[in-house]
Amino acid sequence: MAIGVGGKFPEFHLKAVDKKPLNELNINNVFVEISNDIHKDKWMMIFFYPKDFTFVCPTEIEAFGKLNEEFEARNCVVLTASTDTEFTHWAWRKHQSELNNLPIPMLADVRRELSSALGILDPVEGVSQRAVFIVDPSGTIRFSMVTDLNVGRNPDEVLRVLDALQTGELCQCNWNKGDSAIDLEKVSK
Repeated sequence: MAIGVGGKFPEFHLKAVDKKPLNELNINNVFVEISNDIHKDKWMMIFFYPKDFTFVCPTEIEAFGKLNEEFEARNCVVLTASTDTEFTHWAWRKHQSELNNLPIPMLADVRRELSSALGILDPVEGVSQRAVFIVDPSGTIRFSMVTDLNVGRNPDEVLRVLDALQTGELCQCNWNKGDSAIDLEKVSK
């Protein structure tokens, strides 16, 4: 059963490839433990992808990585995860030039516990579906989206949604940071 908007994001404790640049990583410091504690008092955006060494996944991961500073400026930690091992993540980061300096930790949901708890484990392929979650500082899921395994997401749209959520206001279709929110007093007249 999937956990949706309004539900608590599951507790997790996973091994990951650190977010340091490739030239700062070696076998002695590449692997870190990541848990829910990473986002205490912060927003968290976590996106899942099906597999390392594929074709759509690196385009998304690179695009989210390019926006990492934008997310950080909004007090939001960015994480990515798949069901691959931390060793596969490490090999992929070294092999795939677009990921060499990825500023986002790559979580290894090898036991598929987090993907299963979220209801995003693909029943046919046995891998994480292409899902994204925005979680507020209290651990509540405020946004979720799952697409087909073959269809990439739009990281700019995820950032736009985070901006809208952080206003605490009613934000109309195509609202962007800096736009006015819906004024209920004007609408009710």
